[in-house]
Amino acid sequence: MSYKYVLFDLDGTLTDPFEGITNSVAYSLNYYGIRVEDKRELACFIGPPLYESFEKYYGFSKNTAIEAVEKYREYYRDKGIFENRVYDGAEDLLKFLKENGLGVALATSKPEVFALRILEHFGLEKYFDVVTGATLDGSLIKKGDVVAEALKRLNVKEKRECVMVGDRSHDIIGAKENGISSVGVLFGYGSKAELKEAGADYICESLEEIKNLLF
Repeated sequence: MSYKYVLFDLDGTLTDPFEGITNSVAYSLNYYGIRVEDKRELACFIGPPLYESFEKYYGFSKNTAIEAVEKYREYYRDKGIFENRVYDGAEDLLKFLKENGLGVALATSKPEVFALRILEHFGLEKYFDVVTGATLDGSLIKKGDVVAEALKRLNVKEKRECVMVGDRSHDIIGAKENGISSVGVLFGYGSKAELKEAGADYICESLEEIKNLLF
């Protein structure tokens, strides 16, 4: 492949945020009197914009979903954000890409302010030329819009030189909306069927496979 820019999703692609996100969702649902015994039921919240998941999986109205996201953040902003771990090999891949002259960007549906804190916490911020995420006020939240903003910040001239790497369908769809290639990963929270249906150009089972694909 002859890509010059690689855009990464965060949750389920570079880090495993299962504990922090599911604890935060459970905290929010508890406010509405909803108890979740098995946190694995909440893994579906990892990746897509949160308000969409509250609407889809719990039937919340738009206004209630927005409120639920605020309750989620009460737990997440100080505790859940660090109930997280970097996937083995993720830092090695990022370092390799930078050493080989590629532009590296983060394009996440997570609020940018939280994404920056996570990268700094794990010492990964130095590998990124651009960090792009959603806004807290919801003015920038759709993955396609986040990807577009990342491409703008990278000052990309040729979209054929760009590839998006992510674990969920919205990563692939966001890439397609912007006319760039996409790689779906199977070690996160999306299935092969989900990624294929979304139209991923490539599907990789490991970070090492991504490295081999790019070089």
